[in-house]
Amino acid sequence: TANGIINIRKWPVLGMYEPDAIASYHVNGDTYLVTANEGDTRDYLPGFTEETRVGALSLDATAFASQGYPDVTTATGLRNNDNLGRLTVTNVNGAKELDADTDFERLYVPGGRSFSIRRADGTLVYDSGDELEQRTKVLVPTLFNSNGTAATFDTRSDNKGPEPESVAIGNVSGKTYAFIGLERTGGVMVYDISKPTSPKFATYINTAPTDLGPEGLFFIKKNDSPNGKHLLVVSHEVSNTVTIFEIVRDPQDEDGEDSEDDDGE
Repeated sequence: TANGIINIRKWPVLGMYEPDAIASYHVNGDTYLVTANEGDTRDYLPGFTEETRVGALSLDATAFASQGYPDVTTATGLRNNDNLGRLTVTNVNGAKELDADTDFERLYVPGGRSFSIRRADGTLVYDSGDELEQRTKVLVPTLFNSNGTAATFDTRSDNKGPEPESVAIGNVSGKTYAFIGLERTGGVMVYDISKPTSPKFATYINTAPTDLGPEGLFFIKKNDSPNGKHLLVVSHEVSNTVTIFEIVRDPQDEDGEDSEDDDGE
């Protein structure tokens, strides 16, 4: 953000997917994988820490100039804290990719701040890009890239953002939905993924600050449910709470039939 105003823009940064959760489903006999791309870095004690800030790196001026960022200083350039200086990146990848010196030509952040859909062979067919942040910017602006409270607004923008942590898949009224838990911002994003190459946003539920840190999601089919309704169970590691949501079908889909074959695995 800039002066408390959410300011999403493009930067010369690459994301490493590093999913924390994977679920599968089937469409027309083909298997697809849905990943929640949270990301994580490694620490081997004593002696090795992968995580660092852009401001602590030496950047290759030529490489970044070719991307439209000729100034790589801490004073006014990319390494300034108002730009990318505080962004958490890996120190394992990015140097010696274009030449032999130790300057970083590329910047890689842990995670993609997104969810992806892949074929069973790993081929990427969809990635949500910055959509999760674009949605939270509008739907819960006071919680944007926070730890689930307004007091921590924007404190996670420099470190994995909303952190898509968990995923569950369920079939409701003939459509297949992905439920994506956002560990930091909180809440669950819901997408219709019946067409793997073009998911559609359905809704977003956020019960913060009562529930913080959604860690595990579990979809219960109505045939297995105690009340005969589809349910989504969400466990929260920060608030130590469990929340159960009843999945209400869209009135426009009243004629849809649930398919046992397309439920997530």
